[in-house]
Amino acid sequence: MARGASLCPRYHHAVELLGRRWTGAIVSILLGGPARYNGIRAEIPDISDRMLAERLKELESEGLLVRRVIPQPPVGVEYSLTEKGRALETAVTAIARWAERWVLPPAAARAATGRR
Repeated sequence: MARGASLCPRYHHAVELLGRRWTGAIVSILLGGPARYNGIRAEIPDISDRMLAERLKELESEGLLVRRVIPQPPVGVEYSLTEKGRALETAVTAIARWAERWVLPPAAARAATGRR
């Protein structure tokens, strides 16, 4: 983007949406296929139930995922990406490749900066 050019509102909204804490992890998990709430929760051990529910609702309202109630006992809810959500695969893969090359694991980053 050239200096002085205004930030595209659609780009800004997309970056703000996907940059929210845990959103990238949720999308990454669902790129592997449909998952139940507890399966997603197990993949992201530090996320609270409240935060996971909030992020899933946001992603659903943005049209990135669909929520499907499975009526068989035990009743459950399954989440899967829509076509719009699956279209993020290239971007998520690119970020993962970038992170592998340039981002230190959290423990190594703390050691490098002398923080605990």
